[in-house]
Amino acid sequence: MATETHAAAGQAADAAPGMPQLDFSTWANQIFWLVVTLVVIYLVLSRVALPRIAAVLAERQGTITNDIAAAEDLKQKAVEAEEAYNKALADARAEANSIIADTKADIQKDLDVALAKADAEITAKTAEGEKAIAAIREGALESVKAVAKDTAKELVAAMGGTADAKSITAAVTARMKG
Repeated sequence: MATETHAAAGQAADAAPGMPQLDFSTWANQIFWLVVTLVVIYLVLSRVALPRIAAVLAERQGTITNDIAAAEDLKQKAVEAEEAYNKALADARAEANSIIADTKADIQKDLDVALAKADAEITAKTAEGEKAIAAIREGALESVKAVAKDTAKELVAAMGGTADAKSITAAVTARMKG
């Protein structure tokens, strides 16, 4: 069996030496089928594959263009939103400053009223204090006169003299006037 296989292979080798593609007797057939195959490949590519690829590329380009337009719109909206935010922030700051100014003015009014009330109370207490001091001075002056009269009377008596109350009072009053 092995011998038969080798014998058949040897006969085939004698009939067609080398590669069958290089056999010049079959080149016309090979060229015909090459042309037919190339035409079929061209028709399949030009009628089926290339239109699909072109459609996908056109769709992709449209999607990219739409995405870029949407991004531009969103960017414009973001710029407008930022401007609105900055305006609202500036308005809020202005309103806060206005509220602060009004509050400061109200506090200053309350402070002025409280200061005026405190000044009035201080003035009233000062007047009362001055009256009390004047009363104490009067009382002290009277006490000094009484002590001076008693002391003068005792001194005159200690020296062996006698003096009446009118003369002692006149002498003390004259001395206190300066």
